[in-house]
Amino acid sequence: MSGISWLNSEAFTAFGQHIKWSDMIGNIVGLIALALGWRRSVWTWPVQLVAGAILVAAYASAQLTGGVGKQFLVIAVAVWGWHQWTRGRRHAQDGSVAVRFATWRERGVLAAGAIAGTLAVGGLFTLYPSLSWSPWADAYIFVGTLVAMIAQARGLIEFWFAWLLVDLVGVPLAFSSGLAFSGLVYVVYFAFVLWGMRDWWLRSRTPALEGAPA
Repeated sequence: MSGISWLNSEAFTAFGQHIKWSDMIGNIVGLIALALGWRRSVWTWPVQLVAGAILVAAYASAQLTGGVGKQFLVIAVAVWGWHQWTRGRRHAQDGSVAVRFATWRERGVLAAGAIAGTLAVGGLFTLYPSLSWSPWADAYIFVGTLVAMIAQARGLIEFWFAWLLVDLVGVPLAFSSGLAFSGLVYVVYFAFVLWGMRDWWLRSRTPALEGAPA
């Protein structure tokens, strides 16, 4: 049995759902990457890269073209984000990456890019049905993931909000596509996102609070 075949084989059955190795391992690694992102560790990027590579197999086996495209985006943006956090970004005193809220202009650019990108990709998937059986959901996830990771690479707190919006569609789509572990682990993701959002927001206020008069 090849490595790909093993990854897409059944690991176990839970609550009537068949859990694949690729789905389980990829999401566990992705959860670790999210935790590292919450800690503002540069290691979040290589771990995201590994998770993306494993989940390509999971989504391909479920014939979710948008999901496969999403993971290729994860891999590409993870390489860019890794470079951003190691060389191009300002670091905090403890060696972790400094974070901040986006400006209104940056928010506008991210929102406009998300809307335009979703319309473009959704239109492409609609014109070529073989690319996706759920064109608009796949397009939303595909583009939303890209927007979230770009915001993360720039140290913007809004990246947590973007992940929440992606998960609102990604969770039910994963369950309906037979990727039960993906759906289950997103419940844990949700808790991590809320926790990480709070931590990054507090970190963004630390310099201002330290400089405030007693």
